[in-house]
Amino acid sequence: MKFLPDQNFPRSCAPLLQEFGHTLCDCQFDPKTGLDDDWLFQEAQKAGAVFLTTDKDFFHSVPWRYARHEGVIVVNLAKPNRIQILEKLRWALDFLTSNPIQNHVLLLRDQRVLYSQRSLDE
Repeated sequence: MKFLPDQNFPRSCAPLLQEFGHTLCDCQFDPKTGLDDDWLFQEAQKAGAVFLTTDKDFFHSVPWRYARHEGVIVVNLAKPNRIQILEKLRWALDFLTSNPIQNHVLLLRDQRVLYSQRSLDE
């Protein structure tokens, strides 16, 4: 699978993704200006990539705004740091070996995991 990280997601996730046989797509942007969340999510969809973010809003908005998408992994921790985010990503990659991510949003919190899917019949 391909993954595209939001600006708030550590780029140091690339070796972990490679360990699981995945690739990191990178979007060219000026880190000083920031990017619109919707635009970056659309770039992930164009690239056929799962979107990685720490922004919890994606868990609530993507299932209702997009009937079909490549998937989203949200790591939203109380006091995040790069090591904790990557530990949660490792857990998510293990989880994805037996669960689909396409059309799903996976939210990883400190002590909780939520897995959402909008019914495609709606």
